[in-house]
Amino acid sequence: MLLGSQLRRLREARGITREAAGYSIRASESKISRMELGRVSFKTRDVEDLLTLYGITDEAERMSLLSLAREANVAGWWHSYSDVLPSWFPTYVGLEGAASLIRAYEVQFVHGLLQTEAYARAVVRRGMKGASEADVERRVALRLERQKYLVAENAPEFHIVLDEAALRRPYGDREVMREQLQHLIEISEHPNVRLQIMPFSFGGHSGESGAFTILSFSESDLTDVVYLEQLTSALYLDKREDVAQYETALKELQQDSPGPAESRDLLRGLLQLS
Repeated sequence: MLLGSQLRRLREARGITREAAGYSIRASESKISRMELGRVSFKTRDVEDLLTLYGITDEAERMSLLSLAREANVAGWWHSYSDVLPSWFPTYVGLEGAASLIRAYEVQFVHGLLQTEAYARAVVRRGMKGASEADVERRVALRLERQKYLVAENAPEFHIVLDEAALRRPYGDREVMREQLQHLIEISEHPNVRLQIMPFSFGGHSGESGAFTILSFSESDLTDVVYLEQLTSALYLDKREDVAQYETALKELQQDSPGPAESRDLLRGLLQLS
C-alpha cells in the first residue's frame, strides 16, 4: 500500500493517466489502479518502467522505491496459515500488523486481539463447524500470534468499544468466560489499550450497522482503511467519505459509552455474576 500510494503520487504529479501508465508496462488501467491500492504484487521491471515514465532519474530515489517493491513481495508470517484462513483475511492480518492505530467496535464476541486461548478456541470451533481439531488449533495459534502486536515494542494504539452483548453471550463454559472477563480487566490497564463497554442500559446507539474496524498508519501517504467482515467475504473501504462516516460512528460510541475506568467496573460486576 505504501509503495502503491507513492507511485500514485508520482503519476499524478506528472499528470499521467492510469491508462497511459498501464500502456507503458503492457498492462491495463485497472492493473495500475490495483497496484496503487496495494492489491497486487509488484514486478521489478514494471516499477522500473513506471519510475522512468514518471521522470524519476535520481538513483537513490529509484533504489529506495525498488527496495520497497522487493519488501512488498515478501510473504508475511501469516501466509503459512493460509490453508485455514478465508481468502480475504490474510490482507487484514497484514494491515493490522502495519497499523499504528486500531479502532474497533465489536458486538458478537470479544475482539480477536483480546481473546484468551480458551475463549478463542470456543469461538473458532463455533465458526468452523466440522473442521478437524488440527485446523482449529492452527486458527487459534494465528489469533494468539496476532495478539503479540499489542505487547510489542512498537505496539499500536488499540481503542475498542465492546457491546455488552459480546460479554454476556457465552463461548465455552463458565470458567472460560470468567477467565475472559478477567483478561479484559487486566489488558485494559495497558497504556496502549483503551477499552470501553457499551451497556445495554444505553439503548440504541450509532453501532447499529454491526462490527467494524478502522486501521490507521503512521505513513502520511497511507489512507485509513475500514474493515467490514461478512459471511463469505470482507470489504476494505478507503474512500475518505466512507472512512469519515465510520469515524463519526465510533466517536459517538466512545462518547456514549462509560470511560475505561467505569468500563472496568462494569467488567468486575459481570465477573461477580458469572
